[in-house]
Amino acid sequence: MNTFRKDSPVEKQQKQDLLETRLHEFALMPAQALYQELETTDKGLSSNTAQERLEGSGKNVITTGRKNTTLYRFLNALINPFNIILLIIAAITYFTDVVMAIRPDYVTVIIIIALVFLSSLVAFIQGERSNSAAESLTKMVSNTAHVWRDGNLTEIPLDEVVTGDLIWLSAGDMIPADVRFLQAKDTFVAQSTLTGESQPVEKYAELKTAESLGITELSTIGLMGTNVISGSATAIVLATGNNTYFGSMAKTLSGDRAKTSFERGVSSISRLLIRMMFVMVPTIFLANGLTKGNWANALLFAISVAVGLTPQLLPVIMTSTLAIGALEMSRHKVIVRQLGAIQTFGEMNVLCTDKTGTLTEDKIILEKYMDVHGEDDVRVLRHAYLNSHFQTGLKNLIDLAIINRAKSYQLDATNENYTRVDEIPFDFSRRRMSVVVEDITSKRQLITKGAVEEMMAICSFVELNGQVNALDIPLISLPTLEL
Repeated sequence: MNTFRKDSPVEKQQKQDLLETRLHEFALMPAQALYQELETTDKGLSSNTAQERLEGSGKNVITTGRKNTTLYRFLNALINPFNIILLIIAAITYFTDVVMAIRPDYVTVIIIIALVFLSSLVAFIQGERSNSAAESLTKMVSNTAHVWRDGNLTEIPLDEVVTGDLIWLSAGDMIPADVRFLQAKDTFVAQSTLTGESQPVEKYAELKTAESLGITELSTIGLMGTNVISGSATAIVLATGNNTYFGSMAKTLSGDRAKTSFERGVSSISRLLIRMMFVMVPTIFLANGLTKGNWANALLFAISVAVGLTPQLLPVIMTSTLAIGALEMSRHKVIVRQLGAIQTFGEMNVLCTDKTGTLTEDKIILEKYMDVHGEDDVRVLRHAYLNSHFQTGLKNLIDLAIINRAKSYQLDATNENYTRVDEIPFDFSRRRMSVVVEDITSKRQLITKGAVEEMMAICSFVELNGQVNALDIPLISLPTLEL
């Protein structure tokens, strides 16, 4: 039987330090040494070897705790402060009304247990519905990786990547595990998930020294959870799942979920009820027993007071109210996985969220393509189209908007008259991207795009109405546009 044991903070730190040491070693290793260390070749793994490693090390996923089984989720819905109080009351009532009574009476016990079960069942069913909806959304997004298996480039699910796999990465790909780059061409990787820095970093196949460099600064190492912005690369998998740098961070940061204000309120009321019982029950028991002398009846009366102090219907009312709130939120396409979050929603005055793809369509439409006087100019659109069409890197939303607008003018047919000669990819020192194209008359043009400030810094002349003029500030002042 597999048991789950949380690592102590010291053990977590030791594992983190060991992992960082290994990554520093891998960052400097030559390719042949890597193949030998990871027991693989430049042709990748065989299918049989990959299957054996997958069975041995498990799937390439991050796990931070025990398996979230159906029984565990039901017990989580059942065990809360109010239900525990009611179950204790039910046990005491069973003792007094059934065990000690001359004529057993099961009605009160059955009612209390039914109320506990009903409130737990409502919370469990609502949680299962939310989890099912969330899992359905997750399954709609399929993440895959391109790996060499048996000498052939194959597309496999991300969670089937194993240590020693040789993988191919291109713009837009998620790095599936901790990898060491073997070949890299204009490869820029976004590491904001790990570092918080929005600026991508370039990766290389060789590194001269790794001294005094942090893990995210190793230019030959790619980390799980990051993604390729541009370029292409070949890399070898160093670690998967919980053994990755991302996995070690997840374990270090993992802990019990903080209680919501609603849960804190329920716990506070439960503690208040318990304190009242501890005060009232002994007081009534002693007062009744001392005055009337019948200690058995005094005990029954004191227990009756405890039962009366407990609001048996409160758990059902709370759970039902929260479930109704969750159903109402679902009608507005919001999935609530924790019923207690409904009360937190009600507390909010302002909700800040990333709107891309949620409040918007994650799509840009090109409205204007202007010359320096702010007039529409098809030549501007044509040159922008040639640049966006012939670039080999990742096409961003602006590139796609330019291409789609050019198609509406049938400018996409012009690319048949041009061929790409060369390209200068975007980098963060030059801050521009250029392509060299050649038309059917062998005329070559360098078409460059970049921010207005960057382009104005290198431009000296402008062509208007077939005439070339010196570029000056009054000439380029644009009118205010109301779109």
